[in-house]
Amino acid sequence: MSDESDESLADRVEEWMVGQMPIIQMHGGTSVVREADAETGEVVVELGGTCSGCGISNITADNIRRDLIMDFDEVENVTVRTASSGDQGASTVEGGRGGELKHETESANHF
Repeated sequence: MSDESDESLADRVEEWMVGQMPIIQMHGGTSVVREADAETGEVVVELGGTCSGCGISNITADNIRRDLIMDFDEVENVTVRTASSGDQGASTVEGGRGGELKHETESANHF
């Protein structure tokens, strides 16, 4: 029975992410619910794709944490992880905005 409630919460959080955070997908990012335990109130979300190199991913993470806790009664603690740069999505970046592998040699000409 515990597994069913966990899956249900995970599914609901996934749906919420798609509905509430469409900008993640619009900008080439990805989000995955890694854990959602209704009994403990713990949710773990991982951001990837272009979120990995995005300068405002910390703001997105803060918004996700705050809003999930507000929108789901059973959610008490949210961890948002960002996949390390280059793990995924670097080849799908359009226009060179975020998500690229970070190299010390890249400078102001990389917009």
